[in-house]
Amino acid sequence: MVRYNLLDDPLCYPGTQVLKNKAGITVQEDLEQFENLMFASRAEEELPNGALDFEHYRAVHHHFFQDVYDWAGEIRTIRTGKGQNWFCYPEHIEAQANDLFAHLAERNHFTEAGAKSRFAEDAAWFLSEINAIHPFREGNGRVQLVFLTMLARNAGYDLNEDMLQPALFLAAMVRSFSGDIRPLSKQIEDML
Repeated sequence: MVRYNLLDDPLCYPGTQVLKNKAGITVQEDLEQFENLMFASRAEEELPNGALDFEHYRAVHHHFFQDVYDWAGEIRTIRTGKGQNWFCYPEHIEAQANDLFAHLAERNHFTEAGAKSRFAEDAAWFLSEINAIHPFREGNGRVQLVFLTMLARNAGYDLNEDMLQPALFLAAMVRSFSGDIRPLSKQIEDML
């Protein structure tokens, strides 16, 4: 598991990197199991309706993590990153996300992309941008995949998550952080 770079995080139990949670779990592995269980449970329910905007994106996060964290769906307030890469500073998240989702709306949520390869390229660009913004303290990757599925359906595609190759997808996400979206575009196209 990749650990985050963090400044002092008030959302964690003192002296740990374990996020405070509704179940009072203080062991990271147990929290991950609880998160996965609650996520799977909520995945059986209908997703929140919305306009595929940032408010809708936040509602999707809340939907999946409401049983685990009090702050589900709320914008991250701590500076964080992975490896040598820092995500968007919290004071800029809302403006950056609103700009990104405005661009998504201007592009009609990629419904006019035409070829499957073009949709995959546009979706890869979007995922790379929302990942760099990283609006939530936890659960960003899972919500990104759910939202990708929603965008694909909206554009007339089915996304076969059984085709997801986690290691390759993660490597592609890491490369997209430095601007190379080609591997991520290929991963998405292979799932369409």
